[in-house]
Amino acid sequence: MRFTKMQGLGNDYLYVYGEVPENIKELSIKLSDRHFGAGSDGMIFISPSDVADFKMRVFNADGSEAKMCGNGIRCVGKYVYDKGYTNKQEITVETLSGIKNLKFTLSDGKVKSVSVEMGVAVTEDEIEISTESEKFILLPVSMGNPHAVVFVDDAEEISVETLGPKIENQPIFPDGVNVEFVEVLSRNELRMRVWERGSGVTLACGTGACASVVAAIKKGFCNYSEPISVTLDGGVLQITVYEDNSVVMNGPAEIVYEGEVL
Repeated sequence: MRFTKMQGLGNDYLYVYGEVPENIKELSIKLSDRHFGAGSDGMIFISPSDVADFKMRVFNADGSEAKMCGNGIRCVGKYVYDKGYTNKQEITVETLSGIKNLKFTLSDGKVKSVSVEMGVAVTEDEIEISTESEKFILLPVSMGNPHAVVFVDDAEEISVETLGPKIENQPIFPDGVNVEFVEVLSRNELRMRVWERGSGVTLACGTGACASVVAAIKKGFCNYSEPISVTLDGGVLQITVYEDNSVVMNGPAEIVYEGEVL
């Protein structure tokens, strides 16, 4: 099986064009291991779709299946265009959280960045939870997958690897949740760090950046219809949320290397 390792702001996956194998959980765990495998946040399979141009399925490093991955879908766009599966600069991709529309920005005939219509976000009322030593105010946001946004005074001081799993495993999230720790830098800039359900600490999360901006607008920190820069550990995404809570994400996608499973 041949694969292509790609990354969007350091959120890296192994991409395969073809149907998902029966042993996908075992395979994703094995290949995602950063010491004994290729090393990634998971695997993404791309195939033709009956309802869109392509279909993507996302499997986390622990073998569980995710409904959506914002950084991952940008790389799907680059994969299918750069490898000649399409010559269109606008495509649709079927995901478990609906069909997403992608637009490509090209440089020297290759995809440099991808703009994705991420759909309509759904927010809930804030929730207060307690861990062993601290209390947090969470703002739940659905981007087709679940997020809990926590606004903090200093994102750099947060122990994401400690607090992330404590929040994810709260009883109010029986299926787990992605956790974003967000510092408001200005009305047009956020700093975000993330604990991803099924993968742990990652350098970036596209749907998490979208959820963070949606939450910031709901809290009055940012404005609708204005591009907001979200700085993640792996780089910067541009997120725009409109008054109907529809979200557009723009960011880079890059190929790291090609590999083969023996």
